[in-house]
Amino acid sequence: MRSNDRQPIIGLTGGIGSGKSLVADIMRELGAAIVDSDRLAHQELSDPQVVDTLRKWWGETVFGRDGGVDRKAVAGIVFSSPAELKRLEDLLYPRIDRRRASLVAGFEQDGDIRAIVYDAPKLYEAGLDKKCDCVVFVDASWEVRLGRAAQSRGWDEAELRKREKMQDPLEPKKAKADYVVSNQFDIDTLRETVQQVFSSVLASFPN
Repeated sequence: MRSNDRQPIIGLTGGIGSGKSLVADIMRELGAAIVDSDRLAHQELSDPQVVDTLRKWWGETVFGRDGGVDRKAVAGIVFSSPAELKRLEDLLYPRIDRRRASLVAGFEQDGDIRAIVYDAPKLYEAGLDKKCDCVVFVDASWEVRLGRAAQSRGWDEAELRKREKMQDPLEPKKAKADYVVSNQFDIDTLRETVQQVFSSVLASFPN
């Protein structure tokens, strides 16, 4: 846990298809600044140094016709090999950490920002939970998450299970979290729950 600061840092995590981004959007509406780990990773995949490294590792198979990194091709490699996934994470995580630190430094100077949210699917695996004042776990059933993954990403059950095997089990993460937000129901119910959690966090870390 961090010592009390002007703004609490909230770790946001959950399973694939649980709706973390939607919860983050609601928190943004409530006055939070969002640090999206997936977006930072995508930015790093455009960095010339990262591009050169990936080309040395995997050749032209992970590049599209426009010369940019083909994230789908990269995913096909790393989500079929724990060793390749670790190699990619070892490359990207320190770089993402620097981007995150730069964003947070700016957010901490903005008096209008009420909280800072780390939206990170692998929050615990990356050790980011230790940099947070509290952790919110977004929960949804396997069936709901599978339906969302199929609709938004075109994944079948085998693909979702393959991706999740590359992450730590969800139940221990849920048990360690300070708050659990269920995203099984309608948006109005979710919004109400997130508002309650957000208010509780702010009350626990007064300015």
